[in-house]
Amino acid sequence: MQVTLKLFASLSPCLPPGAVRNKVDLEVDSNTTILGLLDSHHVPREKCHLVLLNGVFHAPEERDKVALKEGDVLAVWPPVAGG
Repeated sequence: MQVTLKLFASLSPCLPPGAVRNKVDLEVDSNTTILGLLDSHHVPREKCHLVLLNGVFHAPEERDKVALKEGDVLAVWPPVAGG
């Protein structure tokens, strides 16, 4: 099934070749979880601060339980600081 992965800021180097403007469409198995997808692209778990699946936030304790579905969009941001 196809899903879209978006990685922002310091996480964008984890995107595979072919990514355009911080996003890439991927083929994944039907039982792939949020963490399964992130782990398969070597995205450091400790740097996944804001994780949105189709615009809905998922806390760290939920990410290994939520399976992706066809057409899902997973967007991830690291912690950011500003002044």
